[in-house]
Order: sequence, then C-alpha cells, then structure tokens
Amino acid sequence: MLNNNNRNKLERIIHEYQFEHAMDYLKESVRQGIRLSKKEIETYNEICSSRIGGDPDLPANVEWPLNSDGTSMTFLAQLRLSELAPHDVAALLPVKGILYFFVGADEPAYGIEHKVIYLSEDKLEEVKRYPSPAVTAIEGDFTGYRVSAKSTMELPNYGYVDYDIVEDDEHDYDQYEELCFELNEDNSSNLAAMFGYPSTQHGDCEYEAALHLLTGKKYDYSMDSALKKVTDHFKGDSVRAKQEVQDILVLLALDSDQDVGFCWWDAGELQFYIRKEDLLTGNFTNTYCSLYSS
Repeated sequence: MLNNNNRNKLERIIHEYQFEHAMDYLKESVRQGIRLSKKEIETYNEICSSRIGGDPDLPANVEWPLNSDGTSMTFLAQLRLSELAPHDVAALLPVKGILYFFVGADEPAYGIEHKVIYLSEDKLEEVKRYPSPAVTAIEGDFTGYRVSAKSTMELPNYGYVDYDIVEDDEHDYDQYEELCFELNEDNSSNLAAMFGYPSTQHGDCEYEAALHLLTGKKYDYSMDSALKKVTDHFKGDSVRAKQEVQDILVLLALDSDQDVGFCWWDAGELQFYIRKEDLLTGNFTNTYCSLYSS
C-alpha cells in the first residue's frame, strides 16, 4: 500500500499527464521499489559498501561459489542492507547484513545457475576484499562501482501494462512512458532495480519463476499451464496458487552496462526472483535467475 507521500506524488503526476482515465488502474498496479545507480568507481578504501561489479568483500570462511562444471561463478553485486533500508518503503528486506549475487552462466536458459548469499551483520566482523578468481564463468574484466539507492514507484512496463486501459483516442503508450519516466526521474546512471517490473515482452516472468521455485518444473511458455501445475502442487488450491504467483518478487534486475562491463546477451537484463514468503523470513537459498534480451 502506498504511503501518503507516494500516493500524492502519483496522483499529481497522473493529473499532470492527464491520465485520469487510468487513475484507479495505475494506483492498483504500482509497485514500491528501489533503484540503484552508479555513484563512483570503487576504490576499495571502505569495505562492505553497496557495489556492483569488481570484487566482493567476504569473510575467509565463505567459499567462492562454483557452477556445475566446477568453474567459479562471476561476482555481480553486494548490497549493504543498512544503506538500502531507508529506501525500502515496502519493508521487504532485512535491515542489516549484506546480500551477494553471483552467476554461473550468461546465456538465456531455463534456470540460470546462480547463487545469492545473505550474511547477517554479526558475520561481517572479519570481512575483507576477496579478489575474484582469475577465471570465472563469464569472461571479462568488470569494473566495480559504488552504487546509491533511492525509493521508486514502478508502474507496469511494456510487457505488463494493460494497453486497453492506458491508451485511448487521446493517449498513447509513448505518453504513458513519459509519465513513468517523470515518476522516477529516470536517468542513465540507473544500473539495477529491486521489486519492480522485470523487462519482458510477455508479462509472464512470475509464472515461470513460481513454477520453478515451487515445483522444479520447466516453463512451457503457457501461463495457464504453469498456474495449473502450481495449483496441483497445492492440491487443487487455486486461490493459494494465484497468490503465490502474485507474490513472486524481483529481488534484483541487473541491466547491461558498458562502464561496468556487463552485457547480458544482446544488452539485456539479468533477473533474480524470490518468493515473498522466503524474502520476509530471510531465506535466500530458494531463488530463480533468468535473462531477458529483446
């Protein structure tokens, strides 16, 4: 639920762009998220800062994750949760500790190998810079960037928006997109996002992730089929199944970026998903990773 400030801001911008015809829909579909933008190149003078690319800061007793071939995964990001907490309006994340993201491949595939590690604050006492292995799953030199966070309101993108509601004789998608940009003061420094809408053409990412996380089955590009399998998993409880799909969250959507050196296939987006129940209980061992590229 939007707080008063966000609700007032959303309503003001909807009025400013004359999208009153879609007011109820936009207020119901908006997601309160976090965006991460490049701040400065990482100098490693401080440990445990939020960072994308480069090397992580890890305790000596944490082993570098490997993929199924025994190759070291590639480090993607570490997020200091105390830095994110003031911007986590929906209060989804733990307020302390660090989240680490690693990936074991960079090809569009069902269930990309990856690892998400959560370390609580008490386990960070002996943390130090941990240089990446000489060879990791993804070839390349990835420059580390300090990142800053800000809270956002994320409206449905081109893969999720109901065009029949937002478009009419006087309003088209380009105008709607301008409204979205204005809402979050979009800029080119944005590098990653949390809890918003993933980039996709079909608006079915949550079905794919829910199917995998709950049943381990492969998605066949049918939302109806996926929902049926999730319903079967819950012994015919269709209400529970639909809620599980709705509760799938984008834990991190990481964009391609020339400065860092990340390029997900054809300049796409790497996406990590988690069940809301797992996130709220601090369980980061059950996540799903996929790659979208247009």
